Amino acid sequence: MSEFVPASHVYVDNPASTVDEVLRFLSQTAVSYGVANDVDKVFEAFKAREAEGTTGMMGGFAIPHAKTAEVSTPTVIVVKFSGEVEWATMDSKPVRCAIALLIPDDGTQTEQLRLLSKVAVLLMDADFREKVLASADSQEIAGLINSGLES
Repeated sequence: MSEFVPASHVYVDNPASTVDEVLRFLSQTAVSYGVANDVDKVFEAFKAREAEGTTGMMGGFAIPHAKTAEVSTPTVIVVKFSGEVEWATMDSKPVRCAIALLIPDDGTQTEQLRLLSKVAVLLMDADFREKVLASADSQEIAGLINSGLES
C-alpha cells in the first residue's frame, strides 16, 4: 500500500471555502483521474454521507467519503485549503485539510471501513496532524499518509 496515495492526489492551497466546493472539487477530480464516471452522482454520494452525520473530525481535518457504483477503484484524495473551510466538526473548529475516500459500491463495506479506521487512527496522532498541516509539499504529505496507512 506504499503508493496508495500518490503525490499527484495531494492538492495544496486549494481555494475552496465551502463544504460543497470541496465535495464538488473531489468529485470532479475523481472523474478526471478515471476512477469515477459521473461527477454529479459522486457529489450526491458525498452529500448523502454528510447528511447522515458530519465527516468533520478534530484538529482541522475532515474525512469526506463517498461509496457509489460510479467509483471503480478505491481512491484517496487529499486537499489542503488556502484558507479555512467552515465544516461541522467534533471540536467546532474549521477544516484546513480533507482526506477524502472514494469507494466502489460492490456490496461490501470492508475496504471503506478499513480505510476509514486507518485514517481516523492517523488523525488521533497530534504529530501526524501537525506535520500534514505544516507541509506545503505534496510528496511529503503523501509519504506521511502512506506510512500511516501501512501500519
